[in-house]
Amino acid sequence: MGAREIQEVTELMDDPRLDGERIAALLRSVGAARAQIAITPVPYEAPEDTSRMCDFVRVVLPGTEGTLAGGSAPTLGIVGRLGAQQAQPDRIGSVSDADGSTVAIAAALRLLRLAEAGVQLRGDVIVTTHIATHVSITPREPVDFMGMPVSSATLNEYEVDTAMDAILSIDASKGNRLINHAGVAISATAMQGYLLPVAPGLLTVLEYATGAPARTFPLAQQDITPYDNGYRHFNSIMQPTVATSAPVVGVALTAASVVPGSSTGASYEPALLEATRFVVETAKQFTEGRLSFYDADEYESLVARYGSLARFQS
Repeated sequence: MGAREIQEVTELMDDPRLDGERIAALLRSVGAARAQIAITPVPYEAPEDTSRMCDFVRVVLPGTEGTLAGGSAPTLGIVGRLGAQQAQPDRIGSVSDADGSTVAIAAALRLLRLAEAGVQLRGDVIVTTHIATHVSITPREPVDFMGMPVSSATLNEYEVDTAMDAILSIDASKGNRLINHAGVAISATAMQGYLLPVAPGLLTVLEYATGAPARTFPLAQQDITPYDNGYRHFNSIMQPTVATSAPVVGVALTAASVVPGSSTGASYEPALLEATRFVVETAKQFTEGRLSFYDADEYESLVARYGSLARFQS
């Protein structure tokens, strides 16, 4: 499940003609009539090239009892977070940084095919990411980072929706010495400035999706603060949390060695497939109301005792 989608999406990501409309064409080829697929071009904000467009992709899959149908089933947000899929003209083909968008689009494609076959989830699912192929490479230790076509705040503006009751934020996270295994790892839940425990239900889904013990990765408090505040961040994986009141969990594509996001030939199909399976299975269970990202009673008790930490979101 998902191997076909990974192959289709990775081939597009490697195409020098890649843009949002090519991604939309693949998604629309499924023919799922109820789904909403939209591409929004936004000019680059990078000072060296404001003539290019960053294409924001948005896929909405209505559920049988979701908000769009007038029901109360929860809505899952799936955000593919990255800088860019390619670094033309300095690199040929897709870079490791494309992983987050690859998984998000592959998961959308799988869910669209399920819907076309008659399997509609109970709650709505909203999938967002962006497409960019010409960005600079930013020097950083221990490896260089991919630049971004627009600011993190602009990414949040187009990729985070108030309708999302919980968010999976997916990102390539190989350029560090904190995660030393190849595959997929998830974060603790971040919510309104709080770092909450890792969700047990998500650990179970990850174990089932990979057939291995679940892996997690560490976060510091500054990782859930805005990206441009001058503090060091693990990467941009947790940035959706500064723009929402919903719980956010990072889904990291990882490697055993330190791999730059700007490297080509560094996206690994087994990890992409495991991440896609995890995201799709989470969508099934969360929209059915069988899976929670946090303990609501414990969170309310924390806020009652220690107060709001929403200041960390600004």
